[in-house]
Amino acid sequence: MSAYILALDQGTTSSRAIVFDENGRPVATAQQEFEQLFPRPGWVEHRPEDILNTQLAVAREALARAEVNPARIAAVGITNQRETTLLWDRRSGKPVANAIVWQDRRTAQMCDGLRQAGLEPLFRERTGLVLDAYFSGTKLAWLLREIPGAAEAARRGDLAFGTVDTWLAWNLTGGKRHITDASNASRTLLYNIHTGDWDDDLLHALEIPREVLPEVTDSSGKLAETDRVVIPGAPVIGGIAGDQQAALFGQLCLEPGMVKNTYGTGCFMLLYTGDRAPISRNCLLTTVAWRRGGQLSYALEGSVFIAGAVVQWLRDGLGIIRSAPEIESLAASVADTGDVYLVPAFAGLGAPWWDPHARGIIVGITRGTTRAHIARAALESIAFQVADVLDAMREDAGLALTELRVDGGASANSLLMQLQADLCGIPIARPKVVETTALGAAMLAGLGAGVWPDDAALNRCREEDRHFLPACTAQERQARRAQWRRALDRCRNWTG
Repeated sequence: MSAYILALDQGTTSSRAIVFDENGRPVATAQQEFEQLFPRPGWVEHRPEDILNTQLAVAREALARAEVNPARIAAVGITNQRETTLLWDRRSGKPVANAIVWQDRRTAQMCDGLRQAGLEPLFRERTGLVLDAYFSGTKLAWLLREIPGAAEAARRGDLAFGTVDTWLAWNLTGGKRHITDASNASRTLLYNIHTGDWDDDLLHALEIPREVLPEVTDSSGKLAETDRVVIPGAPVIGGIAGDQQAALFGQLCLEPGMVKNTYGTGCFMLLYTGDRAPISRNCLLTTVAWRRGGQLSYALEGSVFIAGAVVQWLRDGLGIIRSAPEIESLAASVADTGDVYLVPAFAGLGAPWWDPHARGIIVGITRGTTRAHIARAALESIAFQVADVLDAMREDAGLALTELRVDGGASANSLLMQLQADLCGIPIARPKVVETTALGAAMLAGLGAGVWPDDAALNRCREEDRHFLPACTAQERQARRAQWRRALDRCRNWTG
């Protein structure tokens, strides 16, 4: 009988569930949004109950739509918004506060204090991360300081900390398993990516007791038994990975030098480096890709803050287009941008520039500039930023990059993908299944449960939609990227 895998994809604004068959094809899907809370400027929260309830609801809905006997669900795979921080009572299972979302900036001052105390090199070397409020560690430290009695309760072992994967696993197992996988642990500022354990020096620096932390597991295997009251049929949790690592696995980037880019509101690029954990010289992050069979694998990660969001801005801010898909035909109506360059530094610049004071600009405008030129410049701005991150990764990893695998909503834009191939100088590979985050969770779970015997079997599941080859000369590429850097220089340090 055919086996199926239930992938739970818990995101920042919605929870989704997809049932995959043993060929890696989606059979049924369900999705539900939930409320975003902004109690103070710079604060972003979720109700833990909303995360759980929407995820359980879509899981049951997807299973019902798939019309699959629960006994044929071989495993559950979990992938999640990373860094979002939860704290709950072990006995009652009730949260002691709202979840602090990865976007939340309330601990920025705490990070400044740690930096002033000279601790940034320690965090950087042990975790591969920059010392920033983005990550979970300072969020947990804030909760333990601000909630009366929480620090003492944590030391007694009465409280449980977790990222979203941990919260889901706890509830899926009826409170029996307090676990996280190594990919999520590596995003906390508390986990030593070299030793593969929580780091006592970092815990001491943030005044966090070990007793509050989950057990770190592999990303694939028979990780936990679910409760049949929660998930019909009680399948095992066979895979857990943070969303970007799951997408890396879903793209089957399993050899050093393989790289994927996810095009969403922003972009996340991950380069698989295998058993090497290179510390970046270009302000990229070093992260655990996954842990399998007890062995850690690593990736370099770079983020672009504004990608699909620039298309939304053209639609909602300027009214240049009425819907996002319109941009492709509008941009294709002109042969080039007419030497117009748009730098969408609306929230500063991410990797590899890391300039919070940069602001967006459009340069090169003449009387002949039309909305089509601006639309094309907007698409090119996404491709230029991705090419900059790819160059930084190539330099840090010292690996030859022969292909960029792409996914996410904007990867459906074929003009953008061709521009990307031209500016990166390597082929772009777009798969048929672009929901690679959920697919990666399903693949990890299916491997863990024995649905697929090995990685070779997974490769037979990959289907490519289209390959985009570079269509410009090296000289043209260099000239366009030189002009892009001139535009970048003009937007840098605008508010500094």
